[in-house]
Amino acid sequence: MKNLDIRQRRTGFFAFFISGICAISSGVVVSLLQEEVGFAYGTTGTLLAMMNVGNLAAGFAAAFLAGEMGMKASAVILTAGYLAGYGAMAVFSPIALLMAAFFLVGIGKGSTINTCTILISDNSRDRTRGMNIMHGCYALGALLCPFLISAAAGVSPRLPMAALAVCGGILWFAFAATPMGGEKKEKAGGTDWSFLKSGKFWLLTALLFCQNGTETSVSGWMVTYFKGSGILTGTLSAYTVTVMWFATLTARMLFAFVFPIKRAERAMVFMSMGCLIFYFGLVRADGQWPAIVLLFAFAASMAGLNPTAVSCAGRMTSVASMGIMLPVASSGAILMPWLTGIVAEAAGIRAGMYCNIGTCLGLLVLSAAAWRMAGREKG
Repeated sequence: MKNLDIRQRRTGFFAFFISGICAISSGVVVSLLQEEVGFAYGTTGTLLAMMNVGNLAAGFAAAFLAGEMGMKASAVILTAGYLAGYGAMAVFSPIALLMAAFFLVGIGKGSTINTCTILISDNSRDRTRGMNIMHGCYALGALLCPFLISAAAGVSPRLPMAALAVCGGILWFAFAATPMGGEKKEKAGGTDWSFLKSGKFWLLTALLFCQNGTETSVSGWMVTYFKGSGILTGTLSAYTVTVMWFATLTARMLFAFVFPIKRAERAMVFMSMGCLIFYFGLVRADGQWPAIVLLFAFAASMAGLNPTAVSCAGRMTSVASMGIMLPVASSGAILMPWLTGIVAEAAGIRAGMYCNIGTCLGLLVLSAAAWRMAGREKG
């Protein structure tokens, strides 16, 4: 059993690293397709939205399929989305087919998040450390994806999609070749939905909703904000996402190996305070170097929130619970970028960016509530 646990954990780390490459590359791929096919910006937004819809659908599908077919069968079916989606992008140009392809990529992303969360959570002595390492693997993949895309695009416009399809195939094979303990239990005993009655479950889901919304809105709009406000110009503005992911990777590795988190709920309170303080400073910064430093500090503060919050689910962690928690939380990643855009259109880009202060406040309030709840449970 010990060797099996190690193999599952390694598969979770490796698969999430590959998922970091495949998921973050979608933003670059849609830009390449826009240049080649020539569709409008509205279509670009629709394609990215289809990926988010697929991500949501995958979580709910995994929750139900695992109860019917077992965890491994569910993972093998759904994680094929990366391979099928990017493979279709490498071949087809009609918008309808590209929409279907992005939906499949979203299916692959959502299923991989769900499956890896279970593999790491169930097979780590320290859940918080394991989740931080897993998300660190994702950040490393996200950092490497621009180099992979750039190298492939220099050969052929559609080669990046083909390369990502190969990455998706490798991820799928990793799951297919790994025995996953507990799938017979899922099939024999059915799905346990008792977590739906837990206040702690919904509190953590709300916290993750705010975290997803803030992180996605900032990463999606920061380049536009820096350019529009004149804080950063030229090629330097294009590296803001790289700054965020480098800060994320650094912070998660520090939490995993140097400064281990011993009291998760208390740690989330301090992380949330950092997010609020550094983000407020970020949107008020006028110089390029203060903006870069504050962006790095904000991303580092945000880095540990997602894995730490998921680890707090403890015994409630299952395919079904993650199939509800993660998709519901990821809806924040759809709402907040949209809300930021609506406000920016009406009152300017700086006003739009101020919207994220609300979700940063939400993080602080919800993490404080989680800390208080943990204290009552221990008392």
